[in-house]
Amino acid sequence: MHPAQPITLYGFKLSGHSHRAELLLRLLGLPYAFQAVDLAGGEQRGAPFRALNAFGTVPVIDDGGTVIADSVAILVYLASRYDPARIWLPTEAARAAEVQRWLSVAQGPLAFGPARARLVQKFGAQHDLAAAQDLAHRLYQVLDAELSGRAFLVGERPSLADVALYSYTAVAPEGGVALDPYPAIQAWLSRVEALPRFEEMPR
Repeated sequence: MHPAQPITLYGFKLSGHSHRAELLLRLLGLPYAFQAVDLAGGEQRGAPFRALNAFGTVPVIDDGGTVIADSVAILVYLASRYDPARIWLPTEAARAAEVQRWLSVAQGPLAFGPARARLVQKFGAQHDLAAAQDLAHRLYQVLDAELSGRAFLVGERPSLADVALYSYTAVAPEGGVALDPYPAIQAWLSRVEALPRFEEMPR
């Protein structure tokens, strides 16, 4: 199933939130057009963009007039609409709950740990770097243990869980969070990167 016209993705190439949305568009083989949002210039605070997302954050997609804001909401929408086999978002209750667990982690410990540390180191954001790095390592200790002995976060097939956690984990070293202590995470990153139509997040 494909959209009648390319989906417009409003985003910022160095944003992990944008990358996870773009990554799923690519993995699903969906046609899309990337519309860069000038975050440094404050475009996200202007009225035209606020009409798309009142919170003024990227990414946002416009699928033939259906506008979806928030990266995780976009993942759920795309998988629900364009993956009839429900590979990326299982319908079976226990597996669906497992995926949701990791989507919550993406919006919690991942966002306030490695993503926030990267904001400080790369973009000069005013946050507690040490606290963000500490949270990142606590997250990755759990993640590394969970990935030991399995290919992906929810069993042997990739799901939205992997898409949601990949981007900021791949660039975690930009926030001073080394991945060397986590061999299972490094192996998982390589498996995600080997998926058809994968494209890495710009460094």
